[in-house]
Amino acid sequence: MNLIKVETIINAPTSKVWEFWTNEEHIKNWNFAISDWHCPNATNNLVVGGEFHYTMSAKDNSMSFDFWGTYEKIEIEKNIEILLGDGRKMKVTFASSDAGTIVTEAFEPEQVNPAEMQRAGWQMILDNFKNYVEK
Repeated sequence: MNLIKVETIINAPTSKVWEFWTNEEHIKNWNFAISDWHCPNATNNLVVGGEFHYTMSAKDNSMSFDFWGTYEKIEIEKNIEILLGDGRKMKVTFASSDAGTIVTEAFEPEQVNPAEMQRAGWQMILDNFKNYVEK
């Protein structure tokens, strides 16, 4: 199966990027693709076997869903391996570079939406994350 990959370079140290990625209060501020959506609730039990649950919701309350997964492997400030709630695998890596921290997400595509639509949506969320960390 071909994985979908999205990536960005954030002008911040890896320790800050990791903190903003894993802290529930920060997650609520960046975890959405477009401005008419938001993430009103986030819980994150960052231990192997622990779960995260992010409420993804339209601001007009027309739609909402729980995006969740279970942590399978965690290397602090390096990478996270996740089994998503629908059974797909995902890996997030954090790498230091001269330009900042490179964040890469690779995940198995779901079978409902076209791969390019999935890639675009995940990239928008990752770009939102970058903007939030850098401001």
